[in-house]
This record gives sequence, structure tokens and C-alpha cells, in this order.
Amino acid sequence: MPLKRFNFQAGIKREGTAYNNEGAFYDASFIRWRSGRAEKMGGWVKKYNEATATFIGLCRKIHQWVNLSNQRYIALGTSKKLYQVLGDSFTDVTPLRTTTSAGDVTFAATNGSSTLTVTDSSHGAAKGDFVTFSGAATLGGLITAAVLNQEYEIATIASTNTYTITAKDTSGDTVTANASDSGNGGGSTVGAYQISIGLDVAVAGTGWGSGTWGGGTWGNSESGLLSSLRLWSIDNFGEDIIANVRSGGIYYWDATNPTNRALPLSGLSGASNPPSECLTAVVSTSDRHILAIGCTPFGGSNIDLMQIRWCDQANAAQWTPLTTNTAGDLRLSAGSEIIGAIRGRQEVLVWTDIALYSLRFIGAPFIFKASLITEGISMISPNAAVNANNVVYFMDRGNFYIYTGAAQTLPCTVLGYVFDNLNQDQAEQVFAFSNTAFNEIGWFYCKGESTVIDSYVTYNYVEKAWSIGSLGRTAWDDAGATSSVPLAAATISDVGYIYNHETGYNDDGSAMTAFLETADFDIDDGEHFAFIRRLLPDVEFIGTNTAPELTYTLKSRSDATGTLSTQSSTTVTNSNNYGVSNVRARGRQMRVRMESTDADNAWRLGDVRLDIRQDGRR
Repeated sequence: MPLKRFNFQAGIKREGTAYNNEGAFYDASFIRWRSGRAEKMGGWVKKYNEATATFIGLCRKIHQWVNLSNQRYIALGTSKKLYQVLGDSFTDVTPLRTTTSAGDVTFAATNGSSTLTVTDSSHGAAKGDFVTFSGAATLGGLITAAVLNQEYEIATIASTNTYTITAKDTSGDTVTANASDSGNGGGSTVGAYQISIGLDVAVAGTGWGSGTWGGGTWGNSESGLLSSLRLWSIDNFGEDIIANVRSGGIYYWDATNPTNRALPLSGLSGASNPPSECLTAVVSTSDRHILAIGCTPFGGSNIDLMQIRWCDQANAAQWTPLTTNTAGDLRLSAGSEIIGAIRGRQEVLVWTDIALYSLRFIGAPFIFKASLITEGISMISPNAAVNANNVVYFMDRGNFYIYTGAAQTLPCTVLGYVFDNLNQDQAEQVFAFSNTAFNEIGWFYCKGESTVIDSYVTYNYVEKAWSIGSLGRTAWDDAGATSSVPLAAATISDVGYIYNHETGYNDDGSAMTAFLETADFDIDDGEHFAFIRRLLPDVEFIGTNTAPELTYTLKSRSDATGTLSTQSSTTVTNSNNYGVSNVRARGRQMRVRMESTDADNAWRLGDVRLDIRQDGRR
């Protein structure tokens, strides 16, 4: 029989069954499309020294910028900290919630224990919060002043006035008190409390099951219980940055004092009525206004989830509307809560729970105007929108959309696969990303019952092709001021790393498994069984591996709902990639899977040819 050439359509197609997507690819991981052809994605490596340049918590935001002195900065917002990164130096610039007066804090130790009880009336801290002590004196034994005067993570909340920490030396090793540790730290101790940490995983409510097992006494709720996922918005205000914790304050970091902590807007010189709480903050760059979106209204103390305020032009401290400035506010009407916002082309897009608005600078007297674009759509999470080449793509709870002046549904060939498998309880973790060098946008999400991000979906807006795969990342920033490749964050065994993506062909030095699998195909619409005895691969190896391998596996089943079974496989190398491979496979429906598992290997596919023939009806 003559050979049959199989030219499969670009992109993954999973709308419907594997059989009715004949002629397309059905499954993949680490695959993208270029000029209609499939190829393996690039790999990733840690950007910094993994022994010294790491972060704590789950990173939810990466922001890059360069100042006028050509210093290239990265800001990282995690579930526990805010970092400024210059070169490979990580500086903790987490804002402070409060600082006590000298003598408000005292310590108590127990002989033979590393647990210290800290007394601070109405401390307002939560389990896991960070506090830095200064001015403390030795307790008399092994709990020295050097042990006390450093940063601690709060271990437990005993009451509104007390909590515990685990004593450590300056290298982080645990210190156990002895009988001489009978002091209280003296009358000069000061406690500087950082803003409260946030959750790593979305929790529905604050009732039974929302806390950690054993975190409190039986029958009682745990005090200091967290209730919200910590998400950050970070943006430039000139050379400086503004950073907002969702449902928290807006903070200002001054690049002229790079080691200083970020300050709340109320702490700026000349501050006048800045919002105390905000859902997200965006800078309108052309006119230099900070937009507090979903915030406390002017003169109010409780957050209004539909309120928008802005500061005076180029003045982050001034939020009081006056005839002599451009500060002001407005309130959206369609919906009950603002979900998120993103800067578009000469506008800021704002999503409520039921609508999409455009916010534009129009000048005096109104300054900004909000226009309703459409109702009936929203965003699945605050970070589920991305701007790529002045086109905004976003994800709702059941569809993908594109905005180019109007919002339209983005046709998706893996729609059911994504939303049927997405963990809706963890939808708040979903975030969008762009990889403009490869004309791609996409979303990371939690699949199935996973409570951590483990999957992605991408869309090539030039090829109009979708792809899917498995990868755990919690934040992403496209190539920018500090990096010629995209940056992404992941936390492994409680240690956070930043990765350079599209670098090499490996998973941080280890081989990565990339595969592509076709949908089912047959002959004569399945009237007869098919028999395959020869396979002619068409593949170009483009990695640095001197002996790369790509394995072709044939699968089959007897009917559209039958179980797939592996029939035969052959491994292609750079020495035989145009040779004939003898295989043997029989079935009514057939599939081909292409997979590589070796290091430094990258490849691009052409068209596979098969010696396929009729082989009876039974």
C-alpha cells in the first residue's frame, strides 16, 4: 500500500470526543506552534543563587522597571513579604503595620524550652505574621540580646495580648532557654509589626476546617485566623513603585532610599485623606494619577467595593478633592464588587462581578470618566487579564474573551477541558501571562482537586492555536526591563525561586518531558480495522543534545469508547530521523504520540507518514 501523509491541524482540540477531533492534536505538554508546526517549548533555569537569593511565601506578583540611573529593579509581592531586588540582592521592604513604644513588649522563657511567650497588649497580630524586636536586653542566660533583637515569625496566638515565638540565634538555629533566663527583656524593647500575611490557598469562609489542625484549643476558634488570599498589585509611579495588598492599604516605595520599607500613603509627607483600603491600584501613566479601585471613600472608614478614587496629578500624597488639584472619585453602578483592573491602550479596564468598564482620563472638571462596555461578563480572578500588544485577553468563569475596543468571545478549542477540570474553589489563584516573543498569552490554574497551581493553557494569537500542559508557577512577568526572557515564580519545599524561562531546553538542569498526541484517526470511517506496519517520521532536532531522541508511540482501540492500548513504538534519533521504522499496530481507531524525555533536546515536527492499510472488520 502507498504511504499516507498525515498533516494534523495546529493546536490542541478537545471540544468533543477524541474521535470527532480527527485530524487534530488532542493532548500535549510543553508544546507550542510556529508556522503551523508543533515544537517543544524552551526550558527554564533559576535566575539567582538558590542558596542566597530566595524569598518566602508564594509570589503572586513580579514587576520589573528601570530608573533614570539605569538601575534595573524587580519587585516581588508574596503571601508573606514585599521584596525589592537589585542585581541578585533581595531586600525585604515589607511595610509595617504598627510599631510599639519602648517597654510595651516583654518576654518570658521556660527552662529547657525554645518557646518564648511575648506579651504586648492588643498586639493585633496573626499566626505567621512577622515582627522585629529592638532594644531588648538579655533574659539572663542563653536568651541573649542578640537572640531577641531580630525578626521573628509568630508561631502561635495565645490571646489578644500574648503570642509565642521560637528562639533562634542569628544564623537561624534554635536556642533553648536555661534556668538563668528569668528576665523579661527590660523596659526598652520595641516591636515593629509587619503587615499581616495572607493565605496561600483560597479558603471559603472562616468556620470549621478553615484553620490548621491543632492550631487552637478544642472547641474554640483560633484567634488571628486568616481569611483571604494575598494578592498584590504593583505599578510604577515614576521611578518609585506603589504596591497594594488586595483589601489592604496602598504602599509607596521610594527608590532614593532603596533599603527602606515601603510606607503607607498616609505616611508620606503632606498626606491628605488617602484611601486606607483598596482592592487594586493602577497608575494611569499618561497623566500620572494613582487609581485606587474598590476603596474606602473620601471621608469614610469602610471599604466601598465599587468606589474608585484618584490622587492629585503626580502627587501620591494628596487625595482630597480641591478646586486647585485633580484628585477626585466616582462610583460604578453595575455590580456589587470590583474584581480587577488592568491598564489598556489609553484607558484602564475595570471588571465588576457582572460588567466591564472603561475608565479614561478626560481632564477637568471630571478628570476621569467611566463608560460601561458590556454587562453579563466578568473575570474569574483579579489577575485573569493580560495586555499583549495593546490587546486585552481575559478569562471569565466559563469563557475566554478578547477586548479591542469591544469585548468579544475568544473561540477556544480546549474550553471544556479547561473549565471542566479547573478547581473553581481555587479560581482566585488563576492568573494570566504573556510571552510576546512567541506570540502567546495564557493562564495558570489549579486543576482537578489541586489547591496549588499545576496547569496552564496558552493561546498563540498569530497561529490561532491553543495548547495545554502541566507546570506550577504562581507569578509571571514577560521579558522586560531586567530580563530578555520571561520571569516566573515558584515555591518548592517552602523556598521561593525566580526562574528565567525560554532558557535552554531543560527543567532547571533536569530533563523535561514534552509530548504531543493526536486525536483518533481511522480508515473508511472505521468500517474496517486498520493495520500499520511502517512509520516514516519527519522531525528536526534543534537542541544541543548530540544524540537526541523522539519516541513515536502507536495506540489503538477497537471502538470510539474502547480502552486505548499501546501497540508499538519506535525511537527516532538525529541519525535515522528520515529512515523507515518498522512498527506493528492494529485497531479501528489509532493515535500517534510523540515524546521526548532526554536533556538538552528540542525538536520541531513535520508530517508523519504511515503505511496504513485495511485489515478486516473484526
